[in-house]
Amino acid sequence: MKAETVMKQLTSQARLILIGRRSQKLKLLLLGQHINDGMAAKLFLYFMLSIVSYLYLQPFFYMISTMLKSLGDLLDPTVQWIPRVIDWGNLRKALDGLNFSESLVNTLTLAVVPSLISVLICSLTGYALARLQFPGKNLFFALIFITFLIPPQIIIIPLYVIYSKLGWLNSPFVFIIPALFGQGLKSALFIIIFRQFFLSLPKALEEAAMIDGASMFRLFFRIIIPLSVPACLVVFLFSFVWHWNEGYLSSMFLTHDFIPLSTRLSNLETEIFGQAPSMEMLAVNPVTEGTKMAGAFLIVFPPLLVYMIAQRWFVEGIERTGLVD
Repeated sequence: MKAETVMKQLTSQARLILIGRRSQKLKLLLLGQHINDGMAAKLFLYFMLSIVSYLYLQPFFYMISTMLKSLGDLLDPTVQWIPRVIDWGNLRKALDGLNFSESLVNTLTLAVVPSLISVLICSLTGYALARLQFPGKNLFFALIFITFLIPPQIIIIPLYVIYSKLGWLNSPFVFIIPALFGQGLKSALFIIIFRQFFLSLPKALEEAAMIDGASMFRLFFRIIIPLSVPACLVVFLFSFVWHWNEGYLSSMFLTHDFIPLSTRLSNLETEIFGQAPSMEMLAVNPVTEGTKMAGAFLIVFPPLLVYMIAQRWFVEGIERTGLVD
């Protein structure tokens, strides 16, 4: 009897140990070694990411769905996301209304050329503010920061008068020339980004190059710029997207002869239907909604494609430009 009792006790203890180990494994599986590496935390993270992804992608999916709908599908409230018949007519109308080939070349000129210039000029300025010592450096940096805070609507009238007298209206010079002097679109922000990035670089590299007899420009272009590729890519992509999407300044300075896609899109209804949008058309109009969504897709897709290609380097650049000694 005693042997049977001992065996029962040992069996119950073994079961308790087995249950404890299983619960420990389950706990480890759900919560992990740390609270953030368990399955529960990962499921919660994926759930939140799915919600955020839907919020960001839903307008894009709506744009694609609407531009592929026929007029019958647009008028039918039962057709929500998937059209009954794919209609490419809206895309053809948008291509014609935007004068896409010519406007695309104009937009690429406005986006690429000032962006490349901004990378060069803003990197030089940012390096000077980060490394060189000269009288009034802090004052110059404060003035640059102030220009970043001033909205363009405040200075649009004097800018228009100056560009008109110089003969730059309806030409890409309204964006290219200011970029040459570090006053292009968001150039102040780019100078700050480069300054912060150069502050994170070790000074020993520059000191070693100068001991070897390198001049300041040789040091900058042969050592600093190759190390600054992530920052250069971030600045170029930001500048490219902002110049591509710029509608306010383009609508003021570029009204004929040299019209980018953003200005064409605002006049798309006039180009296609021969009339300016009325108050009723400012709401969702099924007749023009598909064409407008097709035009918006044609404008959004190129910078989205550029970002998809350069995403890895862009994220790396964002991380590195935030480091400061």
